[in-house]
Amino acid sequence: MSNASFAATARLPMPRWLRLGLILLAITVVITFFVNRPSKSEMVVNFFITLAYTGSLWFANDGAVAWLDRFASWRAAPVRRFLLTMTVSLLVSLVAIFLVNLGFRTLYFHQPISIMFTAAVWQQFAFPLVVTVLLSLFQHSRAFLLKWREAAIQTERLEKETAVARLDSLRRQVDPHFLFNSLNALTSLVEENDPARAVRFIRQLSQVYRYVLDSESQELVPLADELKFAESYLFLQKTRLGDALAVEMSLPPASQLAPFFVPPLALQLLLENVIKHNTAFQADPLRISVGLDVASGTLTVRNTLRPRRLNDGEKSGLGLKNLAARYAFLTDKPIVINPENGEFVVTLPLLTL
Repeated sequence: MSNASFAATARLPMPRWLRLGLILLAITVVITFFVNRPSKSEMVVNFFITLAYTGSLWFANDGAVAWLDRFASWRAAPVRRFLLTMTVSLLVSLVAIFLVNLGFRTLYFHQPISIMFTAAVWQQFAFPLVVTVLLSLFQHSRAFLLKWREAAIQTERLEKETAVARLDSLRRQVDPHFLFNSLNALTSLVEENDPARAVRFIRQLSQVYRYVLDSESQELVPLADELKFAESYLFLQKTRLGDALAVEMSLPPASQLAPFFVPPLALQLLLENVIKHNTAFQADPLRISVGLDVASGTLTVRNTLRPRRLNDGEKSGLGLKNLAARYAFLTDKPIVINPENGEFVVTLPLLTL
């Protein structure tokens, strides 16, 4: 076995069944080795009794904590988890102490089982129980601090992911290509002597950049604001692409949008990806459909799947990854990406406060 393999094996945690086996083996060896051997030193006997207590209490409490981890979270309900942990710890410790005491009294000291139910014996349980409570307080306080630190790290990671996504969204929105294309479209409107449409184009362009600046410091924005922003963004794209872009938005009344929130620029990112990664022709337009399902709380973007060749610099793929990472910290519901029937479909879960 190589040194690396040996080191990796050495780091593996000992299985609980092996721990229990070693503890039971130790108790069995102690009891059988000293049965009918009164000449053995009392110090040695006490050592093995202490070893049996220590091993059984450690195993019982370790198993209890692992079992509680599946049903009660330190982060979700720390007070409830603390009370449950201390209660279960006391119970399993009492059982462990009782069983070890029973084993030595009956098998080694040859006392009757009935002695276990006398007041004198139960009074002897007080000291190991007090020690167990003190050690449990230390261990569970440490577990709580570790969970708290993990939550703090996740929160910091969320802030970092959000900051990266905001910077990426802001960088893409002020990308020279986007601004260059928008100014070209505006120039065409001016040359066509269409001042009314040119003024509207300027206002929509202004709203796009204003929304980007206003939302960059927010983790969530109302869905209604994101949809309004998307309409401004699509107006700019339709002005530039003309009939090559066909957009359909199936949305419920504004009153039904109020409870829902999304990460800022989430919808815009999907719309930008559609236009960036697919071809669009006047005779065969690129079709985009935006639909909202209030019952399931999802927003779905569908588009005609007609991939176009991109330069190496355009194939970053960071947009959807950043968005998925932001959602992962905000909700357990994932983003669903699924090509189907010649369409590319992305479904965003809507968030509520």
